[in-house]
Amino acid sequence: MLDPLPHSAWNRTTAAHLLNRAGFGGTPADVDSLARLTPEAAVARLMDGDGSKSSDLKPAWAHPDPNRAEKLKEIRKADAEERARLQKERNRERRRQMLELQHDWLQAMATGSRPLREKLTLFWHGHFATSAVKVRDPYLMWCQNDLFRQRGAGSWRDLLGAVTRDPAMLLWLDQAQSKPGHPNENYARELLELFTLGEGHYTERDVTEAARALCGLTLDRLTQEPAFRKRLQVPGDKTFLGRTGPLGVDEVLDQIAAQPQTDRFITGRLWTFFAGTPPSAGLQDALAVRFRASGQQFGPFLRMMLTSEEFHQPPVMNQQIKSPVQLLVSACRQLERPLPPAPVCANTLRLLGQELFNPPNVKGWEGGLAWINTNTLLNRHNLALLLVTGENPMALAAGSKLAAQKGPLRQRLLGRTGGGANPEKLFTPMERSDARSLLAAVERRFLTTPLHPRELVPLSEYLRAQGALDDRDVLGVVRLALCTPQYQLN
Repeated sequence: MLDPLPHSAWNRTTAAHLLNRAGFGGTPADVDSLARLTPEAAVARLMDGDGSKSSDLKPAWAHPDPNRAEKLKEIRKADAEERARLQKERNRERRRQMLELQHDWLQAMATGSRPLREKLTLFWHGHFATSAVKVRDPYLMWCQNDLFRQRGAGSWRDLLGAVTRDPAMLLWLDQAQSKPGHPNENYARELLELFTLGEGHYTERDVTEAARALCGLTLDRLTQEPAFRKRLQVPGDKTFLGRTGPLGVDEVLDQIAAQPQTDRFITGRLWTFFAGTPPSAGLQDALAVRFRASGQQFGPFLRMMLTSEEFHQPPVMNQQIKSPVQLLVSACRQLERPLPPAPVCANTLRLLGQELFNPPNVKGWEGGLAWINTNTLLNRHNLALLLVTGENPMALAAGSKLAAQKGPLRQRLLGRTGGGANPEKLFTPMERSDARSLLAAVERRFLTTPLHPRELVPLSEYLRAQGALDDRDVLGVVRLALCTPQYQLN
């Protein structure tokens, strides 16, 4: 089990599958380029880049604020009216920074040379789900995002240590408020239940003892750095997952990493995210064994998993519903168009159910069939219209600020979508010459398998009704293709 995919089975279809799952899709030229490599070399390119310089995502404001103490003092000393004004300015700046951070990350997914690194960062963002709504500090959200990017392919134990001390996580799950008289159990519980072991593999006493051992770990709010306050430490022995002694933060994490269950748990999560379906019991065991043999290093494990025969079997291929982020980014890559402006992207992802840096709860996004309902399916179709033609019906969705606007401002805002796709960039003159050639080119560019006959019929009828094809007809059939059930699958 988990034998490497034979090179004889590596072809354009498997290359497209890998590009979709280990990245965010791409153009026919991108797929052909990967298909000319070996599976191992293809994964290496997606993870490490093609040799071109890859700049790290870091906005100009992403650094500790040297004037933080003075600003906080100014707010505290101000009267009620001035305090409200200062707080309003602060909130406006936070929203601007978060919008920039969201868009910069989407840009790294859409145009960066290391798509697997960004895909893995997206996995960790959902796994260690943390919301800016509670953290309320864009700099700390950037720090966590960068942590996932820099350490996500490294050691499991090192990543656990970094996440446990991450300032955004310390705020999100209230570890920064833990006191020895009443240790806060929120982080300890989610560490065991959602992050490392899963329900049924620990006891309530393990949660309590872990919370006691973690006491003292907190956040210095002025420096925005993790801190350990010895005066907040709970003295004496703790018993956690069968180990007794004067346990602290590192001993708790060491004991978790030593459990065979943590190998099963995290590899199962990774397989489900990338493969789109939970592993069978036998495959789950094999994944755990390989992960432990790698020294619990994610980089080697992912290279093995993504080049395995199991990962390229029919039950895995073309069966994963695209997440909203995947749908937006992959469509822009395939259409060879820029991302829409930041406000449009943010509103789109919110309506589709995956607003970056704002997961619905500590469990993150459910994914799978949860991505599709009556509202989100309509908005997926609207997204296709926006990206292909530049029209933005989602801007008028109920609850949006634009819906309340009238006159020239409304029209101006409706037009800020980044434009539509360019038919001449997508298809050659020969491919645009007749309906049959165009449909074949549409399938090659946007789908990894031919359209089902029931999906092909409306596209063929649309083109038949147009007569001689012009650019508008070409974009019309592209939009219809992006609305098919098959295109919603990865």
